[in-house]
Amino acid sequence: MEHKILHAPLASFTDLLLDAVCMVDVEGRFVFVSAACERIFGYTQQEMIGKRMLDLVAPADRARTLAAAQAIMDGHAQTHFENRYLRKDGSLAHIMWSARWSAADQLRVAVARDITLLKQAQAKQAALYAISEAMQATQDLPALLHRIQLIIGEHLPTRSLTLLLHDEHGVQAPMTSHADDSAPQPTSSLASLLCDEVLRSGRPLRLQAGQLAGLPAALQTAACALSSCWLAVPLYSSLGSIGALALQGGQDAVIGSAQDQDLLQFVAKQLATAIERRQLQTQMQFMAMHDELTRLPNRRLFHDRLHTAFARAHRQEGRLSLLFLDLDNFKRVNDEHGHACGDLLLQTVASRLRDCMRETDTLARMGGDEFVVLLESNAAPVDVSLIEQKIHAALAAPLHLGNGQQLQIAVSIGVAHYPEDGDTTQQLLRHADRAMYASKVLAAASR
Repeated sequence: MEHKILHAPLASFTDLLLDAVCMVDVEGRFVFVSAACERIFGYTQQEMIGKRMLDLVAPADRARTLAAAQAIMDGHAQTHFENRYLRKDGSLAHIMWSARWSAADQLRVAVARDITLLKQAQAKQAALYAISEAMQATQDLPALLHRIQLIIGEHLPTRSLTLLLHDEHGVQAPMTSHADDSAPQPTSSLASLLCDEVLRSGRPLRLQAGQLAGLPAALQTAACALSSCWLAVPLYSSLGSIGALALQGGQDAVIGSAQDQDLLQFVAKQLATAIERRQLQTQMQFMAMHDELTRLPNRRLFHDRLHTAFARAHRQEGRLSLLFLDLDNFKRVNDEHGHACGDLLLQTVASRLRDCMRETDTLARMGGDEFVVLLESNAAPVDVSLIEQKIHAALAAPLHLGNGQQLQIAVSIGVAHYPEDGDTTQQLLRHADRAMYASKVLAAASR
């Protein structure tokens, strides 16, 4: 059948409407479309006439669109029916239809309203709520990334989402969440290079086959066999750039429109805010539990660990030991060389003490020039004695403070064992403290 655009007053009036007017025959082909269709779908009136309506519908919506069309042809008018169409440029248009069947003309007559902007606004709002909820419910970053990937996937065709972060220590290893797996997966070289480029330029970047000119050579090489679109945006917090977020589109899906980029940037902003908030919380928790100068556990964290270790040793009839350390003549260092030099000395001592510890041990700064070591893992007194000797040897070597000064320092150590030296934490602490002072007195008498 030959299809022609209607040339009648009807066409003149319908072309004035902001909504599109369409007529579809029993075979499902357009026989008339108003001028607004070109603005909504991207096709001219001539291009749309004769096309099968279903060919323009998004694949995921075709089954229910067919069911709605059949209901209309059975005499059931439809109002406010929503589905999605593929525009000529490959992007998605959200359409709300009102339609009824003309039995005399054997045509479905419909009015289509483009609600894409409304849907995008709703998508942003839904994403905001969903991401906020995920941030409250999800503790670790990989799980949060996967949850966000699922949220984005409700609005854009997605295969994967890659996050790359950097801080004062440099760029971290990227992590990737795939649509078909809840666990983080290895990141492709293309995703890494794309994030690197966005991080370097600070601008959004879209990758599509045949449109790679002007990109760095390594990125062009990695994208030479590109089978899907990519869209990447930078992550900014109040401190500036903190990373990049890269979205891989679904197979044969076109992403990267201004609306897609706007949505991804919106999500990136929320993610950056969440990451910054968590980093701040982590930093505050660390500061509350660690000594600012040496970065060692402070008195509060030490007591928490001591009580936990003591309860475990008591329950399992195990052992633990405490070593109290006090630097000899530290006040003289502050008086003769200044407090800045004293601080450098404490940092150097802390570093050397760390090297003497096992992973299961706790080294803490109690304040001033006092340190304490908690030894678990059922260490026997002879093993504790070896660690004590190791500490003396480590601090016996001259300490180079990085400012041209070199100092010699000695340390007094007091030891307490559970259960021999007390059956409460207070008794152990007192015993170790007294043993340390006895060692200091003995050392002073021998000089």
